[in-house]
Amino acid sequence: MRAIAVLSVVIYHAFPNWLRGGFIGVDIFFVISGFLISTIIISNLERNTFSFIEFYSRRIKRIFPALILVLISSFVFGWFTLLADEYKQLGKHMAGGAGFISNFLFWNESGYFDNSANTKPLLHLWSLGIEEQFYIVWPLLLWLAWKKQFNLLTIATIVAIISFTLNLNKVHSDAVTAFYSPQTRFWELLIGSVLAYLTLHGRSLFPKLKHQLDSWLGKMIYAQTPDANGKTLRNVQSILGAVLILIGVLIITKARQFPGWWALLPTLGAVLIISAGTQAWFNRAVLSNRILVWFGLISFPLYLWHWPLLSFTHIMESDASSRKIRIAAVLLAIILAWVTYKFIEKPMRFGKYSKMKIIALVVLMTIVGYVGFNTYAMDGFKFRVGVLKFNTISKAAGEWQYPGDLKEYPFKNKYFYHQESKKKDTTLFVGDSNIEQYYVRIDELIKRNSQTTNSIIFATGGGCLPIIDSPYDDLHKHCFGLMDAAFELASARKEIKTVVIGAQWNGYLSSGSALKGSFGYASDQYKNSLLKFADYIRDLKKLNKQVFVILNIPAETEMDPKYMASRELKNFPNFLKLRDGGVSMKKITDKYGLIQNDLQRVAEEAGAIVINPLVFVCKSNTCPSLDSNGEPIYKDSAHLRPYYVRNKASFIDITVTTP
Repeated sequence: MRAIAVLSVVIYHAFPNWLRGGFIGVDIFFVISGFLISTIIISNLERNTFSFIEFYSRRIKRIFPALILVLISSFVFGWFTLLADEYKQLGKHMAGGAGFISNFLFWNESGYFDNSANTKPLLHLWSLGIEEQFYIVWPLLLWLAWKKQFNLLTIATIVAIISFTLNLNKVHSDAVTAFYSPQTRFWELLIGSVLAYLTLHGRSLFPKLKHQLDSWLGKMIYAQTPDANGKTLRNVQSILGAVLILIGVLIITKARQFPGWWALLPTLGAVLIISAGTQAWFNRAVLSNRILVWFGLISFPLYLWHWPLLSFTHIMESDASSRKIRIAAVLLAIILAWVTYKFIEKPMRFGKYSKMKIIALVVLMTIVGYVGFNTYAMDGFKFRVGVLKFNTISKAAGEWQYPGDLKEYPFKNKYFYHQESKKKDTTLFVGDSNIEQYYVRIDELIKRNSQTTNSIIFATGGGCLPIIDSPYDDLHKHCFGLMDAAFELASARKEIKTVVIGAQWNGYLSSGSALKGSFGYASDQYKNSLLKFADYIRDLKKLNKQVFVILNIPAETEMDPKYMASRELKNFPNFLKLRDGGVSMKKITDKYGLIQNDLQRVAEEAGAIVINPLVFVCKSNTCPSLDSNGEPIYKDSAHLRPYYVRNKASFIDITVTTP
């Protein structure tokens, strides 16, 4: 079972298109952990031999050795390959990993501009954090329940139901919380706990029901009914469990509301397989295979090693790691996992000097946690040799100043933002984060001359295409109704004289859009979107509003300041090299010229004034990624840097200074 779980996760992370639901291997791990831990605790409680010191000593010897090695290795490799902002983040995640609170850190980092998951070498430690938090709470609760002579099965079942209910509630209202919160994940471990109790006391529970089920299944499956000895029931359980897990890895994807109800597929599948016992055919013939048993033995270090290797590969290869490199990373993870298990984990878990080992591991983990925290506090050690010249890149990549001094403005169940000037006339900005990036320039104008600069309202949202009835997934459900609410606001407030609409249009309207549906140049959805956009502008014009439409900035990988930090494995040991950024106007025109032209045409025909940032950002035939002072213009591949916007984006001024 451990092998199935870890291999599913590894395949998913290395080759997500091969096994899109492979991440459910973590949920299988949760069930296994809950089962094993609860079996140990309940057995010892019933024998009056349970000891918290003994329990946590075994956990330390099991988890700390491999984890410490992976944390130190990530820190050392990151010293030579990561920029200051990346190394600072790694330090924070190291400290979180050492303190087993990674899930809380990643929970709080899940904003719109959070770094890609692929650039976080310790992201996978979120699940270890949940397990360790369970190991802290659950033994204490079981011990107290045992002392008070409560039924342990009842306690486990009640807590599991509460956790599962919270999971169902949060997966709809706050999917990030449902994914990372221990309260919404504990039920998966508690299912294993319930199974542990039933396994220990199985003979006395439901004997008649088991006998009847086995007899009925025998009649249904075989021509000649076999003896009702439990064999048929066990075989059906294990095979059904395997089928549930198989269905899970095939149909569950990131687009599903997970965990939610979907998590029942891997968790119940794991329960059925474990409860079937060692004599079930599938368990005996398949899961007892020597190869799977071997992978099961190294499953924990393999889980720890595989993601940092894949993540660093992603970082080094600039978001385009080849299949060969990923295969090599997986093979290296397997080798390192075996070496870790053989020469680190086993010697630390078994043998003499147990107390000294535990003390040494606790001290070493404390030091690792402190080093990580200090790395974060020291801003990623900017003084590192080879990193100094990249500090301007790191600074640019971390900049984002929206919403700044804006105040919340509730309207129609939406939360917009506003900032008052001395001028009553107001400009309403509508769109996504590409409109939000211009806020710092307007804030500067208000502070320079509040008498001549309009007050402002931002009706925006990350990932929101400013076209009525655009389709969104659950991650962008905040976008639903945004355009309608913005229009109602413009209609309700007479002081709103100007409406500015903008977005990263190319990212939504081109083929391969992240939005649901088909957004290709020739698709009906593309054409209908343009018609709806024009109608929206005309409706605003009927309200006597001045309408501006801001087209796309150049949004390409080469504009990202991180692109200029070239990192390739072949450059060992001097991994970091500086390279030129920027993109040609021809590339932009060839890829997105049709969209830009179509938007400009329909907007102008509807009565809007069109602003094309390419005219201002690009020079001659090139769109540079650095300004005349050598400072990055962008914060990432699709957003201008606040420093540049505040000082250079004068093309936006007309939207807030019109009479």
